[in-house]
Amino acid sequence: MLRIAVPNKGALSQASQTMLSEAGYLQRRDSRELVLTDEENNVEFFYLRPRDIAVYVGSGTLDVGITGRDLLMDSDSAAEEALPLGFAKSTFRFAGPFGQFSDVRELAGKRIATSYDRLLRQYLEEAGIDAGVVRLDGAIESSIRLGVADAIADVVETGNTMRAAGLEVFGEPIMRSEAMLIRQREVEDTDAVEILARRLRGVLVARQYVMMDYDIREDLLEEATAVTPGLEAPTVSSLSREGWVAVRAMVPQRTTNQTMDRLYEVGARAILVSPIAAARL
Repeated sequence: MLRIAVPNKGALSQASQTMLSEAGYLQRRDSRELVLTDEENNVEFFYLRPRDIAVYVGSGTLDVGITGRDLLMDSDSAAEEALPLGFAKSTFRFAGPFGQFSDVRELAGKRIATSYDRLLRQYLEEAGIDAGVVRLDGAIESSIRLGVADAIADVVETGNTMRAAGLEVFGEPIMRSEAMLIRQREVEDTDAVEILARRLRGVLVARQYVMMDYDIREDLLEEATAVTPGLEAPTVSSLSREGWVAVRAMVPQRTTNQTMDRLYEVGARAILVSPIAAARL
């Protein structure tokens, strides 16, 4: 039975469970559940603190898990990225009081508070910056006001929390993070892991594309299919109306309306768009 670690709380939790549900796996309905067995898919889910997931997977206690790239890199575990999942995107950045810092080199000799001390120490060492690291578990934004640190290094999504605390980011991002499927390093994937990864890739495709159908005159077909080439090639079928064909193709969801406009200008009619529930490519 495949054993999968899933975040039990925070920004990663609900999005991870939604993605797994879309991939056809049973998910918990009660947030107090710590373990859930999906007999139909021969999978067991363990709901754990996001920061601990890389440790469990890296040690081989669990087969795979979902966590953030930042948490993986800060864990120093024997786990590695298997598949980026495209949600919970953020950046790990420096921040300080407004107008006080403009370059990371100005941090030399300063105290930097963070919850990601391994990740920060590695960055400072590689950048050749000699600064003190203050390890805190939470409320990093308050550390400067309380006199514990001169600057902070933390995960930034919108930046609203930092601005509310009177802080501004500076310098280039230390790293960019997102949710990912992780596995144990140097361990060959089983068939069950391959199926899981294939299903998750299918969800990513289904979220990024829509199915577009339209009718077009045969003499305009080449021009129309140049607008909708599809992933491999569009599907073209004859219509009962002489000289006309029906076309079906996958198109990027973000450009749906622009594509419809271009097709209409070419001469396509009866242009319809349908969501894709799942995909295997």
